Amino acid sequence: MLDDATKSQVKQYFERIQEHVNIVLYDGEHEKRKDLEEFLNDVVGLSDKISLEISEEKKTGVSFVLQNKNGDTGIQFSGIPMGHEFTSFILAILQSGGNPIKLEEGMLSAISNIDADLEFETYISLDCHNCPEVVQTLNSFALVNPKIKNNMIDGALFPDLVKEKNIQGVPAVYLNGKRFLSGKAEASAIFDKILEIHPANLTKSKDEGNKPQVIYDVTVIGGGPAGVTAAVYTARKGLKTLVIADRLGGQVKDTMGIENIISIPYTTGPELSNTLASQLNTNGIQKKENVRVQKIEDGKHKFIHLNTGEVIETKTIILSTGAKWRELNVPGEKEFVGKGVAYCPHCDGPFFKGKDVAVVGGGNSGVEAALDLSGIVKSVTIVEFGDKLNADQVLLDKVGSTKNIQTITKAQTTEIRTNSEAVTGLTYKNRDTNSLDTISLDGVFVQIGLVPNSSFVKDLVSTNKFGEIMVDEKCRTNIEGVFACGDVTNTPYKQIIIAMGEGAKAAISAFEYLLHAA
Repeated sequence: MLDDATKSQVKQYFERIQEHVNIVLYDGEHEKRKDLEEFLNDVVGLSDKISLEISEEKKTGVSFVLQNKNGDTGIQFSGIPMGHEFTSFILAILQSGGNPIKLEEGMLSAISNIDADLEFETYISLDCHNCPEVVQTLNSFALVNPKIKNNMIDGALFPDLVKEKNIQGVPAVYLNGKRFLSGKAEASAIFDKILEIHPANLTKSKDEGNKPQVIYDVTVIGGGPAGVTAAVYTARKGLKTLVIADRLGGQVKDTMGIENIISIPYTTGPELSNTLASQLNTNGIQKKENVRVQKIEDGKHKFIHLNTGEVIETKTIILSTGAKWRELNVPGEKEFVGKGVAYCPHCDGPFFKGKDVAVVGGGNSGVEAALDLSGIVKSVTIVEFGDKLNADQVLLDKVGSTKNIQTITKAQTTEIRTNSEAVTGLTYKNRDTNSLDTISLDGVFVQIGLVPNSSFVKDLVSTNKFGEIMVDEKCRTNIEGVFACGDVTNTPYKQIIIAMGEGAKAAISAFEYLLHAA
């Protein structure tokens, strides 16, 4: 099942295992049972610290759990964790075997204090690049709290369950049998959502006697191209720098093909994100990942409050929190996310094989989504508000030559039509005639641009009517010692290469500020 190159690489990883890990494969019948056994035997053969046990307890036939010295870890896989989930499986073995969990201490402490039984079921697709982050986060939570369990379920192997729950997008997470979340979610968002339901003790704030022990020269909030560039520049100036990010790479991580960064003919979002992380490490920059900033206190020094309860003290701040997908805000959208409404064609496209879908938005992202989907679905209708599609000509040429893509322009989406279980169509207003028309559909992919992630500082810095942070030519905000760069600002043209340039500019401005403030 595993090729020699993969075996060689995994064997090296397994040298880090400190304590024995036992894989318990449950009994049962499934057409993929033999494939799973072959896969697990391949894995077990790569380390003498891993064993495989066949249990007589009957389950699905393709379900197994991980055990360590403490017994069951709470981590279960139902399916063959290949594809994007292969990393989740290998990481689960390493962490079960004593390797450290790379989540913030405050987050893990809070999760360990939850006194409630939480049983998660995480439905995934092996082609989904957003699913592993959710699976890995919940697996980590299971390892620190014996009351938490997580079962990764490959939807392709359990079509009856997918149909029963009407799952049309992944990841789809259920908690104790009820829908918990749908779609992409960072560890910080999952953490917040759990604490909404089951509050836990957090680290004391600075006002309660937990004054920060370290004062940073610069704290960069955001881990995308702008933020990483800013951090690298400040670190190279000799400044004590911290990066706070809910995930390194930011929005770029969701981009599959990047061809417009000068000197790099082609790369992908995940590859670029890994490069950014590597540069932070190379420059010795401290990081706090998978956490979210709740508020910032202004003063000569700034105090940053995290959702884990921790407080960071810093002399300057660079805001580079980027943007998120804009929502339509029409009836039927939020209610049916994961049930026919989606934002990621790469993750959720396979659920609509042979079906009719619409893509709302005729810019580059919308047209690229339509082209991606055209090879999977029966038909794609691009619904564009403006008079014409506003994408690069090379993309428009491809649309023109793709037979199962049609376009409707001058169309304002007013409603996503649904029945009690699924999306059935899309209603739009013809902007020429003001008449309402409805298209019969099975799914809607929303691709209408971005919204700046600035809500957490709306009471601190000035923003425009779009929510963009207002900056001057040196990336300075209206608050002394607070700078901003990238897609979260009013700087025009939201491009990776421009964000990187603005990040460098913000870093140099922060350095100049500290130089004169000293």
